[in-house]
Amino acid sequence: MGLIKAAAGAIGSTLKDQWKEAIRCEDMTNDILMVKKTTPTGVITNKSTIIVGPGQCAIIYDNGKVLDASAEEGVYEFDTSSSPSFFAGEFGKTFKEMWQRFTYNGATSKEQAVFFFNTKEIIDNKFGTASPIPFQDWSHPIPNQMTNTVTPLRVQIKCYGKYTFKITNPAVFMAEMAGTAEVYKKEQLIDQVRAEVMAAFQNVANELGTEKYKVPVLEMPSQTDEIKQMMDEDVFDADIRKRGITILGFAVESVTLDDESKTKIDNYELSSNAYMQQGKLVGAYANAVEGAANNSNGAMNGFMGIGMMNMASNGMAGGAATGPWQNAQNSTIDLSKEQPQHTEKEEWKCTTCGTINNGKFCGNCGNPKTNKKQCPKCKTMNEPTDKFCSECGEKL
Repeated sequence: MGLIKAAAGAIGSTLKDQWKEAIRCEDMTNDILMVKKTTPTGVITNKSTIIVGPGQCAIIYDNGKVLDASAEEGVYEFDTSSSPSFFAGEFGKTFKEMWQRFTYNGATSKEQAVFFFNTKEIIDNKFGTASPIPFQDWSHPIPNQMTNTVTPLRVQIKCYGKYTFKITNPAVFMAEMAGTAEVYKKEQLIDQVRAEVMAAFQNVANELGTEKYKVPVLEMPSQTDEIKQMMDEDVFDADIRKRGITILGFAVESVTLDDESKTKIDNYELSSNAYMQQGKLVGAYANAVEGAANNSNGAMNGFMGIGMMNMASNGMAGGAATGPWQNAQNSTIDLSKEQPQHTEKEEWKCTTCGTINNGKFCGNCGNPKTNKKQCPKCKTMNEPTDKFCSECGEKL
């Protein structure tokens, strides 16, 4: 028993009157993955016609076994006297293997039916992270001065987007998911597929955050091609493929940071801006100090310019870069202190021998210089502020 392809346009010819039954499935919308069609008696009679529409795959099922199948659009005649034809189509090789080895779980159902599978790309499937997932953001590197290396900023992100999938192995899909249900809809498996898509995406996100790719966190939506390529190469969607389904398209529509990660990046930006500003000031100070040292017009003019720079920097970097200037300022030479002092020494009269001197000791008797007053009458020594002798009362 098998399928024989009818002549082109036969469905509208007089041959139509010879067909006892016509089995087709016209309502395979985006939310329907498989539909079972049979006759009122549950038996497909010889010479009946089976119509396979665009984006469909038809499997002939007979008492628990697959007799024949086709994914090629056209009109077919069911001939009980022929062997399976395995028409050329998207799943030709799969059909042959399926016919030789596939029995639907040893079923002994006494019926014949045609199972139509939707082989179009199933679109508009949304995904989103239920909770934030970790990501290494290389667009905000953290330097380690001890090891001279950088590490990425660790953030938590939420992602939202859409994906598409397709039934690529109807036999596996029937065995693992749909069975012999009358109708199998997308809603019956979408929650499971979405969970597995998110698991695959988290593996991809971890890979995008490695040193190999270094994708900035907010540029992830632009990495659609890379994400799909990584899924294919590393088979991140292996669990999905085990159900006869393959992810075709994957698009990240938005990436958002949780509140803690936003704070991290804000602080990073502030620190980075301050660090860059300080670096510019430090470089300017270093150049100014060097220029002042080499200034042929005098070091003082150069250092006066540095002082003005230091005053300007107080409101910009919080005085963070004043270290180099502070050292230069402290090392400024006060030229006034280096000039010799030419002062005349005051002369004084020795109170003992009356010799006029200008040193610290009397050149005649050797007595030390004193500012006390000697009484001319009784020779008593009195304080400089005394106007009369404390001994005899003589006017000093």
